Amino acid sequence: MRIALVHDYLVQYGGAERVLECFTELFPQATIHTLVYNKKAMHGFFADRKIRTSFIQRIPFSKEKHRLFPQLMPMAIEQFDFSAYDVVLSDSSSYAKGIVTGPETLHLCYMHTPMRYAWDDCQKYTSDFDFPSLIKKLVPFAMNYIRIWDRISAERPDCIIANSNFVAKRIKKYYKRDSTVIHPPVNFDAFYASSENDGSFLMVGRLVVYKRHDITIETFNKLGLKLKIIGRGPEMQRLKKMASANIEFLGRVSEEDLPKYYAQCRAFIFPQEEDFGIVAMEALASGKPIVAFRGGDVVEHVEEGKTGVFFDHQTVTDMTQAIAKLDQLKCDPQYNREQARKFDKKIFKEKIKTYIDIEYAAFKKELR
Repeated sequence: MRIALVHDYLVQYGGAERVLECFTELFPQATIHTLVYNKKAMHGFFADRKIRTSFIQRIPFSKEKHRLFPQLMPMAIEQFDFSAYDVVLSDSSSYAKGIVTGPETLHLCYMHTPMRYAWDDCQKYTSDFDFPSLIKKLVPFAMNYIRIWDRISAERPDCIIANSNFVAKRIKKYYKRDSTVIHPPVNFDAFYASSENDGSFLMVGRLVVYKRHDITIETFNKLGLKLKIIGRGPEMQRLKKMASANIEFLGRVSEEDLPKYYAQCRAFIFPQEEDFGIVAMEALASGKPIVAFRGGDVVEHVEEGKTGVFFDHQTVTDMTQAIAKLDQLKCDPQYNREQARKFDKKIFKEKIKTYIDIEYAAFKKELR
């Protein structure tokens, strides 16, 4: 089976890239096709893989400012040639699903989410990424075209895998398509539970607006409790200016060092709505309770009063009340770990391989 991989863009290492990493482990000879590749920003991830980029790669500043070129991306993703492949496995939150394949090539798409800034709130998208004022004015007009293309391109995959039940519902709403749910991978064996903690709370993730570091910082400014924030992003300077001395910004932390920060913390803070939330499952794999906003897919995986506590509104008051409930929480670290075990990357890879084999066998049968 000749297989190719497609990824939106390789400009950071996050949850989508962890999925891609598992795909490359399953298919080490497969070429990765992506719109833009920023080697420096990837910190060595995928450096040993064959990567093919689009014409956008040659545009000045595209590796650092790829979001400035949304109208070029549909054209760019459609220009990849997959005629030499039996199967194409794309993982997409925006453009990768829109590749064009011939009738003898099976296209399977692992969908992280329908394109959020096309369907949810394009004005919020421009503010989240701090676009220049001229771009902010033009984006709504560009989105009309992007939205039409996105709806049409969602018909192109032969089968869709959703990364959560939450995303499967959005796929049904916006694309009118059914999907199979296979949750993203957690590197379960890398994390461990500790009977001790240093009293600190932890957040992990890119510093972007929707992650709601702002209300977390305001809450911990008020409470005076220790908070450690791991991650980088465009919000870094603004958030640092907001934070009191009890809040520590650790920036990027290596994959080798990350587990110890989970193991050392008292609890994990998860104030955003996510399509899945790998970092929350990493916290469970570390035996830690989670203080989470009641939204997105995390609601399905955190047991209130047992593995974590929820708050209903993204406000300082609600988060403060949730943190206070931790004192009554009877958390069993080993029980928490067992809740995360089902997301182990080994299980994920087995599910993906089985899914591909079944769909490819059915596809070949139809071609006869």
